[in-house]
Amino acid sequence: MANKPLKTLAIVLAGALTLGLAACGNANNNSNSGAASSNGGSSSSGSDKKVTITFQNIYPDQTTPSYKTLHDLVDSYQKEHPNVKIELDTLNTDQQKVKLKTQAASKEVPDITIVNPAAQMKPFVDAGLLAPLNDMLDQNGLKDTYQAGLLDNYTFDGNVYAIPDGNNIEVVYYNKDLFQQAGISQVPTTFDEFLSDVKALKAKGITPIAIGEKDTWTGSFLFMNILLRTNGGPGFLQDVVDGKKTFEDPAFIEAVDRFQDLVQAGAFPDGATSIDANAGGNLFKTGKAAMFIIGTWETGAIDGSSVGSQVGAFRFPTVDGKGDLNDFMLAPGSAFAVSANSEHLQETKDFLNYFGVNYPKKQFEYKNAVGLGQKVDGDLKAAGYSNLSMDIAAMFNDIKGGDLAFDNTMNPAVAQVHLNSIQNLFVQKVDSKTVAKEHQAAFEANK
Repeated sequence: MANKPLKTLAIVLAGALTLGLAACGNANNNSNSGAASSNGGSSSSGSDKKVTITFQNIYPDQTTPSYKTLHDLVDSYQKEHPNVKIELDTLNTDQQKVKLKTQAASKEVPDITIVNPAAQMKPFVDAGLLAPLNDMLDQNGLKDTYQAGLLDNYTFDGNVYAIPDGNNIEVVYYNKDLFQQAGISQVPTTFDEFLSDVKALKAKGITPIAIGEKDTWTGSFLFMNILLRTNGGPGFLQDVVDGKKTFEDPAFIEAVDRFQDLVQAGAFPDGATSIDANAGGNLFKTGKAAMFIIGTWETGAIDGSSVGSQVGAFRFPTVDGKGDLNDFMLAPGSAFAVSANSEHLQETKDFLNYFGVNYPKKQFEYKNAVGLGQKVDGDLKAAGYSNLSMDIAAMFNDIKGGDLAFDNTMNPAVAQVHLNSIQNLFVQKVDSKTVAKEHQAAFEANK
């Protein structure tokens, strides 16, 4: 199957302080879906049929709004549907990816699992492992709650196979107190300033950038910010796919060099490749690192952490005079997919519809609506959202364009070579041209 062309994501919130139109309640029931409750899902609580739905997810951190939202919605659905048990299989991101591949090989995908957009989910669709969700999206007006174009990233041959948990950009969160301790008076706008700040923080005994590179996507995300700048804008990977460029292009080589400048300056925690993403993020959230370069899905969790009141955010800087501060790494969210082989396919879709309809309202209540892929009725300021959240919302309004992550763009074989290659840069310095050749060889071998 061929994926529909990906649209450039215009992730715009309607005003810096207000998010879209109402997404919850006010359901338009589909006449073919049976009796539907006003909050989504079918009103089958009176059924005697005992059903267990396995829900694989990536929300292990009990302190985060996403964890709380998940458990609230599962608990409330089970109360309304006492015949249904939702069995949670909770893992971190990389653990879940590995487990899903193993399950897919034996065609034992959980009733609900997590997939990533575009190139990452295509093999599961091609193998016939995921159920189309078009009918589920038509229930209770769920489809209309998503931002325009967002579902295209999860659509193949006209069928939507997953619903996303967010639509994010990558920013640099920073601890103002730690910046002040290092004598840094303003945020950097160029890479030279950024590198100078890293060195100043390191000299004060402060870990400059929190990361957990045991989960290899974290380093790749950071690297892709640099490549977005050295390329002078979005589109490098697409140019490689189209044969207009190769990985041996100067923009890619320069990006590797600049990334290694950070490593050599001691930007990251010792033993970064043995720290997973959650632990890496907690270094920042507990005041043990000065910066955290990550998607805006972390905003709510950072706000709720011990350092929340001290945190600001800035755009990734230009590199050697190249790039636009308002081009971002774009991160359409990880998404919920349903197994085509589920023994309880309709019941699973009913629950996921309920989950999707109520998800934005619950996230808004937990002050985690910034970076949500669904429209929500609510004024951030009136709801008590932080200055950080409102600053992030303003950045969404300034987006000019951007790129998807490497592993959402390239096929899995090439992506794996890339992830391993970037991880290796945390361990040893490598000639940048060698890194480029390694990438190009993988691309040529897996066309």
